[in-house]
Amino acid sequence: MLIRLQKFLAEAQVASRRKAEEMIVQGRVTVDGAVADTLGTKIDDEKAVVCVDGKPVKICKDAIYIMLNKPEGCVTTVKDQFNRKTVMDLTADIKERIYPVGRLDYDTSGLLIMTNDGDLTYRLTHPRHNVEKTYIADVEREPSAEAMERFRNGIVIDGRMTAPAHIENIGKNRLKIVIHEGRNRQVRKMCEAIGSPVLHLKREAIGSLHLGELKKGSYRYLAPNEIDYLKNL
Repeated sequence: MLIRLQKFLAEAQVASRRKAEEMIVQGRVTVDGAVADTLGTKIDDEKAVVCVDGKPVKICKDAIYIMLNKPEGCVTTVKDQFNRKTVMDLTADIKERIYPVGRLDYDTSGLLIMTNDGDLTYRLTHPRHNVEKTYIADVEREPSAEAMERFRNGIVIDGRMTAPAHIENIGKNRLKIVIHEGRNRQVRKMCEAIGSPVLHLKREAIGSLHLGELKKGSYRYLAPNEIDYLKNL
């Protein structure tokens, strides 16, 4: 099947489509031995020999989809320069190469999707798809009604206004928060901005896909209906 080269690279989990386009323009990609530096180039995804920086890459046809309950003290990267535990260590028994979809910071636990499906990764992480993510935050002090209204309407963090978000009290010093952006440490920064610093943070859901009773540090394969749901978000 003929597909765009940047899509091929994304599905091969080399990089996001945007980063793949940069690699192409930089002349780092070859197709059948020739440099392919023109955006929009189409290739046969089953026959073409594609290399990035001289190393061959290919799409894994056996798609894997898992849900991991990431524990605190674990980084959401493939490799860590400080030799900290990564989510790859928790899924080391899976033979196929899989990658985390998006990130959860070092001190945050909860639901993380891991897959080798580049299209799904793109869909779940691209801002235009507005995928909702639900968090449970234990905070130092409960925010006032006025502070919560500010949170809902959007507040400035890192010099930019956040999109409208959901926040509600669900227990003593415990908040349920729903956002659809994916900015760095966003929930923590938003809570700090309204005077309620986060003590513990867990992602409970992505869309209507919930963590459920999955134990911290464990993973499970997604059911077919869950995969279809994510692909249609």
